[in-house]
Amino acid sequence: YYQGVNMATVRQELPPPGGYAPFRFARNLPKRGPSGLTIMIGGVGVMIFGFYLVRIANRQRRAERKETLYARLALVPLLQAELDRRTLRGMKAFEEEEAAIMKDVPGWEVGESTFHTEKWIPPHPAIMKEVD
Repeated sequence: YYQGVNMATVRQELPPPGGYAPFRFARNLPKRGPSGLTIMIGGVGVMIFGFYLVRIANRQRRAERKETLYARLALVPLLQAELDRRTLRGMKAFEEEEAAIMKDVPGWEVGESTFHTEKWIPPHPAIMKEVD
């Protein structure tokens, strides 16, 4: 209750006759950038192109590895021949030293294998002389 105010004299505010003018209240934002579908299609396109580049790089890397392997396989006989020559020179030097050391021992055969087999057993690197 309002004290001192007569309720009959209070006027309520009403809209003007014919109502208020209409106003826009909806969000009307400008369209910015591509749509979600366009972005998704673009992303899939970029991924497909990336996979294509990876495939090309893998093929190239595979070809380079094959070339390296063939080059190494071509060098194996040369490296094996060098190792065989080094082994023979070392065995010859070892037998010469063995003959000089064991010349006074009766019945000693220079270069005789200590293994009782006909199979080739490469000499141990510890007894090989470094001969160049």
